[in-house]
Amino acid sequence: MLQFLIVCPMMFLAGFVDSIAGGGGLISLPAYIIAGVPAHFALGTNKLASAMGTSISTGRYLKNGYLKGKRMIRTACCACVISLIGSHIGSSLSLLVSESMLKNLMIVILPVVAFYVLRNKNLGAVSGREPLSESATFLIAMLAAFVIGGYDGFYGPGTGTFLILILTGAARMEVRQASALTKVINLSSNVSALVTFLMNGTVYYTLGLAAGLFCIAGHYIGSGLVVHNGQRIIRPVILAVLAVLFVKILT
Repeated sequence: MLQFLIVCPMMFLAGFVDSIAGGGGLISLPAYIIAGVPAHFALGTNKLASAMGTSISTGRYLKNGYLKGKRMIRTACCACVISLIGSHIGSSLSLLVSESMLKNLMIVILPVVAFYVLRNKNLGAVSGREPLSESATFLIAMLAAFVIGGYDGFYGPGTGTFLILILTGAARMEVRQASALTKVINLSSNVSALVTFLMNGTVYYTLGLAAGLFCIAGHYIGSGLVVHNGQRIIRPVILAVLAVLFVKILT
């Protein structure tokens, strides 16, 4: 019962944050560890709850038409497949590799990401930049789906944040379209990693399903805020997630 009391409220907050800017795993994974769940089971159980919650925010974005048009639909479908492959590779490696390698890597990456966000005050907003060609946008989205999908399967925290940064920055997508595509990619990587963890028996079903219900509530509320406020909400939450994630890695 203590595990449920610790994990479930934190999963609500994780879902809320994740639906807006990604990084929900930063909140949920420590909650599992604090509750006494072994590391590999924490990863697997977290994927079960996260997949449930992400499906809700993904549905809300799609319902509000942020992936309209043949080009966006084609990009989203292809990104799903690529993300599934990347996440399967990442989650398989996570069962074999320690977290120290990832921690050392992110100590280098996070300051660069933080600088980018602080430098670009209008993250994802319409600017004077010319949009990229359809082929260039497509290729960037596919590369992001594979690399970040692999990271999500391997560990996870910050996945949504990194995807939004790449899609709004390198691919020059509008912030709401980028958020919707991010959720589609993230849901695919969650499902792929979940299947891998299920096959290896590293999921606590009861805890994961209960936490998933709280995660659904957080995603529903958070995605609703993005739909109505967009840019004003996403940037400060991204900055907060990056700051906390960096502090956590250093400590």
